[in-house]
Amino acid sequence: MEIDKGNQIKVRDIFSDYLAEKGHRKTPERYAILSEVYTIQGHFDIESLYTNMKNKNYRVSRATLYNTIDLLLDCKLIRRHQFGQNISFFEKSFEFKQHDHIILDNGEVIEFCDPRIQKIRKTLEDIFNIEINEHSLYFYGKRKT
Repeated sequence: MEIDKGNQIKVRDIFSDYLAEKGHRKTPERYAILSEVYTIQGHFDIESLYTNMKNKNYRVSRATLYNTIDLLLDCKLIRRHQFGQNISFFEKSFEFKQHDHIILDNGEVIEFCDPRIQKIRKTLEDIFNIEINEHSLYFYGKRKT
């Protein structure tokens, strides 16, 4: 899903407000990383993001990339996933539509949404008198032959 121009501005504003509130510098590199992240369709890892940015002649160090990813996580503009590998994967989360993941043994990731999961969530909230802010659900498997 491509993010529209209005939402690009909102995302940038959220990040700007966050940086100001936390006392971080507003650098062109940080905004370039944000922009690049929001052009990616689906999940990405930091090394592929770094390679893509280098190929587009961005002057961004790995340290800046890792630090900015941490900032984007903290202000909830991206989410982190561990798909059973030693690599973290990320995805943009502005106007995030709740979904879950099936991770196949070949590394393929299938996203799905099932309304029954929201019913389970509501039931858990009622049973335990809690409010669930977010959840992650991963199924691991392989394709049938």
